[in-house]
Amino acid sequence: MSTPQLNDVYAREVVMARVGHLIRRKQQEVERIARILRTSFDPTRVQAPEPGQIRRIILIGPYARRNWYEDDQTIHFSDYEFWIVVGHPLFKEECCWRRAHDVIQRELGDRCAVSLDTYSKADIRIAKAERDTFILDRIEAGITLYRASRDAPLAPGERGEARP
Repeated sequence: MSTPQLNDVYAREVVMARVGHLIRRKQQEVERIARILRTSFDPTRVQAPEPGQIRRIILIGPYARRNWYEDDQTIHFSDYEFWIVVGHPLFKEECCWRRAHDVIQRELGDRCAVSLDTYSKADIRIAKAERDTFILDRIEAGITLYRASRDAPLAPGERGEARP
């Protein structure tokens, strides 16, 4: 088994380290969900003036807090909240995410609930201009699991991993 390259910042271990405050099983679930989102996003479902791209995947809510702790209620079942920032508003359409929802449900449905909210770059720009604290505070407090400008792209074989 080879050691992951340090510059491959989308290596599974690096993503799990971003949520290192969680127990190992929850780290693995968060990493798997982020990977499913990346592999199952289907921008071909809409006609947009630019290529489809996920810009950021952010874990928000209680599991993003560094002071999260394990209790009887959360140890067996997790309720994760992910915010996804896409390049164009058309990529927020539900049809682009249907496959991701299906794969998450099939692979993790009995262990966790996953909430996905999508925002476009324009939505974030407007939130900043209007000083929308609801959006800005959650982004600030969240954990960025993937950022297109920083993280390695998926390897060629990974795109088809999540397909049925």
